[in-house]
Amino acid sequence: MTMHSMQGLKIAAGALALACTSMRAEAHKLREKAQTVQVAEGFSVTPTRDWNRLNGNRGKATETWTLDGDQLNELTFYGGIEAGRSLLRERSKNTDPLPKFEANTLVVEVPELLEGTYRTSRGTSDFAVTGLEPGRFLGTDGVAFTYQYVDGERLVRKGEARAAIIGGKLFMITFEAPRLHYFDQGVGEFRKISDSARRP
Repeated sequence: MTMHSMQGLKIAAGALALACTSMRAEAHKLREKAQTVQVAEGFSVTPTRDWNRLNGNRGKATETWTLDGDQLNELTFYGGIEAGRSLLRERSKNTDPLPKFEANTLVVEVPELLEGTYRTSRGTSDFAVTGLEPGRFLGTDGVAFTYQYVDGERLVRKGEARAAIIGGKLFMITFEAPRLHYFDQGVGEFRKISDSARRP
């Protein structure tokens, strides 16, 4: 290989690396630790470490962050789901309608709403709420619950959530990750972020 060819390969490799860096920058937006930020147009949180916000519109009032990639951990904010709306954007309202948050939905029924959403949107057949108790969220009485499900790769994922209904709207944060290692590694950060949540 000539010197000219080698220089050409180095330039091409550099260009490819730059393109990959650019794609990564477009795919995620850094949420820096100790910086209070508005999420899902509904409330603010202050992370205690850096997170990446994932691009992609999953719903009108949702926003998702990750530490290591959405297959390894996923933190989702639901910022004021109005009555008559689903948690996520519907793929097919006619053939696979998602369950809706309704004006008469009780806060203790929120885990069931999340379960129905996952069963429809993700094709999850094995979903179980593993714990449910009263909890404070956004300065008001709500619920804290845990859950577990099997994803499309047959991987068992654990989840934890906090939710409250304020002014007829549903506010919630969920954290989920593979049961082995990643859930225990990240759930403490989820709890700190949940504790930091504030309404405008």
